[in-house]
Amino acid sequence: MEYIYITLLVTILIEVSYLIAKKDNKSERSSSIKPIFLDTSVLIDGRIMAIIDSGLLTNDTINITRSVIRELQMLADGSDSEKRAKARGGLDTVANIQAINSIKVVIFDDGIDTKEGVDERLLNLSKKHNGILCTVDFNLLKVANIENIPTININDLSKNLRIVHLPGEVLTIELTQKGNDQNQAVGYLTDGTMVVVEDSKHLIGRLLEVECTRSLQTSAGRMIFARQISTKNIHNRQKIKKFYRKPIQKNTPQ
Repeated sequence: MEYIYITLLVTILIEVSYLIAKKDNKSERSSSIKPIFLDTSVLIDGRIMAIIDSGLLTNDTINITRSVIRELQMLADGSDSEKRAKARGGLDTVANIQAINSIKVVIFDDGIDTKEGVDERLLNLSKKHNGILCTVDFNLLKVANIENIPTININDLSKNLRIVHLPGEVLTIELTQKGNDQNQAVGYLTDGTMVVVEDSKHLIGRLLEVECTRSLQTSAGRMIFARQISTKNIHNRQKIKKFYRKPIQKNTPQ
């Protein structure tokens, strides 16, 4: 009989220990999840929707403060037509984010009638709640970095996710303007990457094939240097393409 009691007691202790450990792990995971505060510039920018759709933020809480929504409303009601259109797009972004079921969205009541500005309020909230500030505002990012507040810079994210073109790769590009050097011309890829082509100033306005020689990462973005493929090489390549496209003629019996 004593053996049965001892077995039951050990079983109960094991179950209690398991439940406590499970609760501790859950609380540890929840404490590691930081709330993300979106500023006005991110909502106007709109690219946050693509990031959310990618599934990168499914375990995070998206906080949109009432002060940010109020600022969008004021801009949408303003007299500047350009700012009005951008602010209305920002309000549409808020509605679209709320419609996504895979993430938790909170309209954070931060008190609209406080004396501090919207940016200062977001900085203070990120500090207070151990959160992350998401913005495309360059100056706000600098202040957040000075105050050791974690940030998500969508501009940097977009820049770092651009396709890397290796030396020797061939691109087709339209030259649109002259470069810094006398004989350079400049064109742009679809993602905005600048391509500087040597000895091609006289070809501005034309579409041509170029070969990448090197790439350079700058504070303004990635820059590719290239050289024009010789007319002879282009001609030979076109002949090869035509050769492979030429239908095979079958000999018919006489």
